Amino acid sequence: MRWYVSIGAVLVAGVLAGGDVAGVAAPRAAVQPGHRLADKEATPSVDVELALAVDVSYSMDMDELAIQREGYAQALVSKEFLQALKTGPNGKIAVTYFEWAASSDQKIIIPWRVIDGPETADAVANEIMKTPIRRASRTSISGAINFAMPLFDENPHRGIRRVIDISGDGPNNNGGPVVQARDAALEKGIVINGLPIMVKEPSYSTMDIDNLDFYYEDCVIGGPGSFVVTIKDREKFKEAIRTKLLLEVAGRTPEHKVVPVAEKEPRVSCLIGEKIWQDRWGR
Repeated sequence: MRWYVSIGAVLVAGVLAGGDVAGVAAPRAAVQPGHRLADKEATPSVDVELALAVDVSYSMDMDELAIQREGYAQALVSKEFLQALKTGPNGKIAVTYFEWAASSDQKIIIPWRVIDGPETADAVANEIMKTPIRRASRTSISGAINFAMPLFDENPHRGIRRVIDISGDGPNNNGGPVVQARDAALEKGIVINGLPIMVKEPSYSTMDIDNLDFYYEDCVIGGPGSFVVTIKDREKFKEAIRTKLLLEVAGRTPEHKVVPVAEKEPRVSCLIGEKIWQDRWGR
């Protein structure tokens, strides 16, 4: 079942109020020497493996890119995030942060790192902020998902949950169809959540679309408890990022406003980005 959540509504209440956390594992058993590889698969050492996939396509202006970068850094060191971290059975997560644009353009900014408290959170946040901001051409959500999937196999830290967190301000217009990439991730037990960015009026020049939130709900996200947090107000950009991370770290799903299940066809065509590109460039 997939969910939609408005920013602010669950910022602290509901996330930190207690209750069951989805997918809580059994208490860890003692690890015998020589069994570390097996332990990585058998006994989770972190509560979630979280791949943060951040859009840096040219449709994002420099101000949006800066706010997005600051939003993730500030969220990771926020009091609310650090409190949410403690709600899991292990009290720590593994996170990787990469930027994406075209199907062949992904750049890892933060390789897998464990966050287990203020010091490790500060270190990751500082590393995010010191990396120069860049922009690149095209928008390949499918490329971001395909890039993220093998990262989980390379992660030395086994999580109770595996989540790809995708932020973006437009539909897929490059690489393979987004639905195929999404379904491949779901087959591996990976959940995909979304942060559709809708702070500007749709523009032909940047290939924006109306109802990007519907597109993300029906074509991008998936897996148990998956959800979107839509940003429609630039002033609430950072708050939205924090809300989404709180939900993901605490392993909770919002209890209100279920996303309508798409019937035979999604509310927005999952190939709309490719169609716009072809209509404009003929390829």
